[in-house]
Amino acid sequence: MQQPEFWHQDKSLRAALLRPLSWLWQRVSARRMAKGPWHHLDVPVVCVGNINVGGTGKTPVVIALLSALQDRGVAAHVVSRGYGGSLKGPVRVDERSHSSAEVGDEPLLISAFGPAWISADRHAGALAAIAAGAEVVLLDDGLQNPTLHKDLSIVVVDAATGFGNGRVMPAGPLREPVDSGLARADLVVSVGDARAQADLLKRWPALQNTRCLGAHLAPLQTGMDWHGLRVLAFAGIGKPAKFFDSLAAQGATLVKTMAFADHEEYAPTLLNRLLNEAQKANLQLVTTEKDAVRLPHSFRPQVLTLPVRLTFDDPAALNDILDRLS
Repeated sequence: MQQPEFWHQDKSLRAALLRPLSWLWQRVSARRMAKGPWHHLDVPVVCVGNINVGGTGKTPVVIALLSALQDRGVAAHVVSRGYGGSLKGPVRVDERSHSSAEVGDEPLLISAFGPAWISADRHAGALAAIAAGAEVVLLDDGLQNPTLHKDLSIVVVDAATGFGNGRVMPAGPLREPVDSGLARADLVVSVGDARAQADLLKRWPALQNTRCLGAHLAPLQTGMDWHGLRVLAFAGIGKPAKFFDSLAAQGATLVKTMAFADHEEYAPTLLNRLLNEAQKANLQLVTTEKDAVRLPHSFRPQVLTLPVRLTFDDPAALNDILDRLS
């Protein structure tokens, strides 16, 4: 299920009719943020979050920061709520023994790159990470969470779509108004090409008052030759079309594409349908890394993944920012 089209239209009657509900959402969120409590930890807390509802590239940013801190010899641990998982934590995620149904797909994916924890109580999760040796806590998707004091708050935005129509849910794609979100941000990471970055700054001049760092996603070169490969591509992420476009750019022939809701849990009947359709047309199943962790282990050999990695456009600027944490 894709985001409603009117979320990305400047003028929409449907959005206008939903404005009273947006106002209510905004009031409740603001009161929750003002309430606290704010816990100060003994180690730096770096928050990576969204103003938008998903689909911004937040998880690749978390992974990139985790790797950057590791390269500096810093023991960074990621703490996540574990969206969609049944475990409440604090639990350290083990990619070999946990499933996405238990801990959520994003923490499970992140755990392949470094220590990751899930905890419904972010404070308890952070304390567990520190007890296990964390020197920096990377708070995944915590911009609207008032539990912890943040030493560095990062807002991730997709440069191509920006903040949609600029309205709060359900009239638009935002969790809170742009101004309030940016007011708490020390850094904005905009993900996209140079043209999209420039257009973003023109449309949202408020970004000019916040430090911005560009970044882009690119397929990881694994030696796989995609040219001419006939595929059935499927994805349950914030913006499946971006994955399909990336796969086509690698040379694959997308005979069929299937987009599902973000965090889709693939039921056996759906997986059988995907496999049958692929076999009938002699197609190769392909999906994202995030989708792959939600597949049963027995099904994964049937599917190829297209891994992507995030690169910051100005590594020196990133190093300057990370230097301030020490």
